[in-house]
Amino acid sequence: MTGVFTADPRIEPGATKLPLISHEEMLEMAASGSKVLALRSVEVARLHDVPLHVRSSFAPDEGTWITKETPMMERAFVSGIAHKSDEAKVALLGVEDQPGVAATVFTALADAHINVDTIIQNVGVDGRADLSFTVPLPDLRKALEVIEGMGDRLPHRETISDDQIGKVSLIGEGMRSNPGIAALMFRVLAAEGINIQMIDTSTIRITVVIARSEVERAVRALHEAFDLASEAERRSV
Repeated sequence: MTGVFTADPRIEPGATKLPLISHEEMLEMAASGSKVLALRSVEVARLHDVPLHVRSSFAPDEGTWITKETPMMERAFVSGIAHKSDEAKVALLGVEDQPGVAATVFTALADAHINVDTIIQNVGVDGRADLSFTVPLPDLRKALEVIEGMGDRLPHRETISDDQIGKVSLIGEGMRSNPGIAALMFRVLAAEGINIQMIDTSTIRITVVIARSEVERAVRALHEAFDLASEAERRSV
């Protein structure tokens, strides 16, 4: 890899190498599936305000500089797209809607060293609610065993799982001050006939959980809709 790209070039041929990206953007990209840098290395660099230069050791080309945020980085709404295709979803249906239930569930999963990501609990009806979350695909079986092992400590109607999901994330410093990013993302996915199962956000990231078979199509459609092929030019001016 010769730098940080707007998307995975193996999926989106029009992906462009970024000349500059912030520590925060790189952290979100690394956590959302980009395999350019290890998450911990970016965390340490941000903590100590150390610029990083990602480039190939086999080519003389300039790579991507990872630095603290600059005004230039806010020119574009979205800087890049990251994705994961090795995720699974667990849904607990008819969980008692009362304090402490979520704490019980996620403490048990944490004790089993299972990393839980996106979490959604719907509004309770008649004293019951549904609780859904995602885990790395290799941990799905263990997560289901933990849930089953909780027995009477977790009264609920049913546990269901889906091992055919993926995640697509839009990331960019410009999201802080530009409304409408989520709306456009959802319109693009709707136009492609891609159903959104879950949504997770931060101040500079929007992540959707969708069927794994639709991840690559979603990446390509969003890359085109947000004109990320021109992102390198916007950041170098």
